[in-house]
Amino acid sequence: MTPFILVIFGATGDLAQHKLIPALFALFKANHLPKDFYIVGFSRRSLTDEEFHKHFKLQIEDKKWIDFSKHLFYQSGSFEEKVGYESLNKRLLEIDDKMGACISRFFYLATPPEHYDQILDQLVQTKLSVGCGHEKGNWTRLIIEKPFGKDLDTARDLDKKLSDVFKEKQIFRVDHYLGKETVQNMLAFRFANGIFEPVWNKEYIDHVQITFAQDEGVGNRGRFFDGVGILRDIAQNHLMQLLAAVAMEQPKSFTKEDLRDSRAKVIDAIEIAKEESIIRGQYEGYKKEENVKSDSSTETFVAMKMFINTPRFSEVPFYVRAGKKMQKEVVEISVVFIQTCHLLFKEYGCPEIGNVITFRIQPNEGISLRFVAKTPGAKLGLGSVDMKFNYKEGFGTSGLDAYEKILLDIFAGDQTLFNRSDELESSWKFITDILNKWEKNKSNLLTYKQGSLGPSAANDLIEKDGKKWLLI
Repeated sequence: MTPFILVIFGATGDLAQHKLIPALFALFKANHLPKDFYIVGFSRRSLTDEEFHKHFKLQIEDKKWIDFSKHLFYQSGSFEEKVGYESLNKRLLEIDDKMGACISRFFYLATPPEHYDQILDQLVQTKLSVGCGHEKGNWTRLIIEKPFGKDLDTARDLDKKLSDVFKEKQIFRVDHYLGKETVQNMLAFRFANGIFEPVWNKEYIDHVQITFAQDEGVGNRGRFFDGVGILRDIAQNHLMQLLAAVAMEQPKSFTKEDLRDSRAKVIDAIEIAKEESIIRGQYEGYKKEENVKSDSSTETFVAMKMFINTPRFSEVPFYVRAGKKMQKEVVEISVVFIQTCHLLFKEYGCPEIGNVITFRIQPNEGISLRFVAKTPGAKLGLGSVDMKFNYKEGFGTSGLDAYEKILLDIFAGDQTLFNRSDELESSWKFITDILNKWEKNKSNLLTYKQGSLGPSAANDLIEKDGKKWLLI
């Protein structure tokens, strides 16, 4: 790996503290980073390099932190004022002089979305976006975190702004769920195993369930979350990507563009079953959370029934739900196959649900397969049993953390696990249509108890079709 400079805007925020710096430190300890690398934190606070190091208390306790911190620097500056960027540029040029070459620059926008425009404008005005002497900034990359806008129009505006400054190959739009081992493993599971791909279609699959349950509330994210809601925060990105991993066609190759082509086609083909197939809820006590409006109508739960209008999956219902303050923390995908218990076994009591393949994204990433077997005893009886695999037991390791994988791909210039502009366009069209319908009917916001599975209407959504949510 070649030397690089990584500038983290918003370096004193939660994302840098809890995700980016820990992931970089883990990569350093595993010898995945080059000998020469520089991480420059940029934020409003007035800190020395040493004071910035102390900001990461958990990592400081590790003996290797001292060596890592030699690569960690800090630049104070306001996102909207030019002077901070000029000082940053001076510092980066000093690093280039020290290295005797213009090295790659990565700008990571780990800030709230309202600062994106300001940072992009200043990168252009100070010519930081061009890099050190490289024509058209080919060695400069821009990394941006979701949400990529608030609706279709703002997403388009942001995309235009990005494309005015950078080429598509320089833009890395982060959805860290694409870096999860199990999400990546779904492609290997489907396309590397001849026993599954032949039945991965509407002739054999009854329906698909996706659950994204969080046991925590908004916590200290009230200011950001209120007015955004779980549809934008989770469904527009994470749920769309999980759904695409299930339903995408086999790509022509495992190159970045072929994979992203397959994902984009699925997202473009998503459609809601009908308007009443969307349930929105808010947990009791949400309005009393810190930095949440007392009359807030922001949803903390959503459940939807949708279809994917492709030859492979047409007429197969996809039931998705996402919520905060749920019964427990779990993210999983269950592919439920058509129950084919033959008449031969009817009198012995076939299980209500037969074959299910479940991908557990968190916690304890892994895959389970449910199948029907004879129960022990003299008489013939049938029951469901599970075969389970998880990474820790199967391979002796849980693999790379999602942000570790994402950062390595950024440094390598591999955009496979990053959103392309057309993927975002399709997902925002779908989400914005729902938002517009909600705007016309604000009375459909249901409440649900903390620690539950969401509003009872979410159960009705699937049970009226003669199906049930698999218990989490």
